[in-house]
Amino acid sequence: MAKIALFPGSFDPFTKGHLDTVQRASQLFDQVIIAVMTNAAKQPLFDSPTKVALIAEVTTDLPNVQVVAQPKTLTADFARQVGARYLIRGIRNANDFEYERDIAALNQTQDDQLETVLLLAKQEYAFISSSMVKEIASFGGQVSQLVPPAVERALKQKLQDKRD
Repeated sequence: MAKIALFPGSFDPFTKGHLDTVQRASQLFDQVIIAVMTNAAKQPLFDSPTKVALIAEVTTDLPNVQVVAQPKTLTADFARQVGARYLIRGIRNANDFEYERDIAALNQTQDDQLETVLLLAKQEYAFISSSMVKEIASFGGQVSQLVPPAVERALKQKLQDKRD
């Protein structure tokens, strides 16, 4: 039986930290599905189709990785729909760990067979957050060290469009 993992997130935008997590997960699992989910607490910069296209572009060299949009669905329900028994989560620090531990416990109340696998961020990515990337980019700061080139181009274009 194939080991399928789901990597859910809002990915707004998809960072080099996200990419590193996906690359590492793709070596551990037969299939990794990146699910662009809706986070009701966040106001997105990019719409779901744009995020899916950008993530697909930067993961094109990973043949066992698929990107899908799955808005307004519980993660556990979507994992069940796609046959994923594992959730992939990247953690950067102790705060992330506590948050992800609680989310994992909540997901298990929805599906007790769903295992959360936490991948520690590499040091060079441990400080990157999507919200900080958006803030830096919105003030014209340099984000090339934080996001893949395709995402950097899309960020610049999106923010330029908002200014015009």
